[in-house]
Amino acid sequence: MRVPADTKVPWVALYHSVGDCSDDPYRITVTPERLDRQLAWLTRRGLRGVSMAELLAAPTRRGLVGLTFDDGYADFLTSALPVLRRHDCTATLFVLPGRLGGDNAWDPLGPRKPLLTADGIRQAAAEGVEIGSHGLTHVDLTKADDILLKTEVVESRAALEELTGTPVTGFCYPYGTIDQRAVDAVDEAGYTYACAIDPGPVNSPLALPRVHIGQNDTAVRLFLKYRLHHLRRRPVEGI
Repeated sequence: MRVPADTKVPWVALYHSVGDCSDDPYRITVTPERLDRQLAWLTRRGLRGVSMAELLAAPTRRGLVGLTFDDGYADFLTSALPVLRRHDCTATLFVLPGRLGGDNAWDPLGPRKPLLTADGIRQAAAEGVEIGSHGLTHVDLTKADDILLKTEVVESRAALEELTGTPVTGFCYPYGTIDQRAVDAVDEAGYTYACAIDPGPVNSPLALPRVHIGQNDTAVRLFLKYRLHHLRRRPVEGI
């Protein structure tokens, strides 16, 4: 099956953890073997996974899809990065500088998964991975007061730029939830793009839709997700 190459509606895949998915109540984990097969599916169809920066900078985006990994799990270095290299893919890693070396305490059902340390984030950046902000501590920005909202958006960017020594231009809304107030805060903080899941009525590079990819996404499901995305999503204004 060939897939459409519509460049007006960028297709961005949303991943989280890559590792053992036997205990995964939130279905956010894929095994390295499944990720390998999913990236091979892209390659067979003339597509290549790239970082958001590379995707948005491309003149036409034809043949490119965005690969994003949320939360900054430590297994990104050990389990995801080798697979990405094997398929000549790049990716964007959205991390939480307020939880360096911690775990996913925001997931009450567990299991606890370790997050990257400062050194781990620097290593990922040195390997060519784009580092973006996921806020400081994984707060639903639509429920945050004005002070917390600004802190999560502004201070996370400053912390990551100091940590990596490179500009941070991308943001990812925790839980994928957005409203115009959160989008405005991200805009005022100086980000050039931001990723959501379903942006609703907001149409902007600061509210890019993404497609969740999980362990059960085999070739047929991937094709359907890719095709339906292009059929259902309107072109994003400003990119």
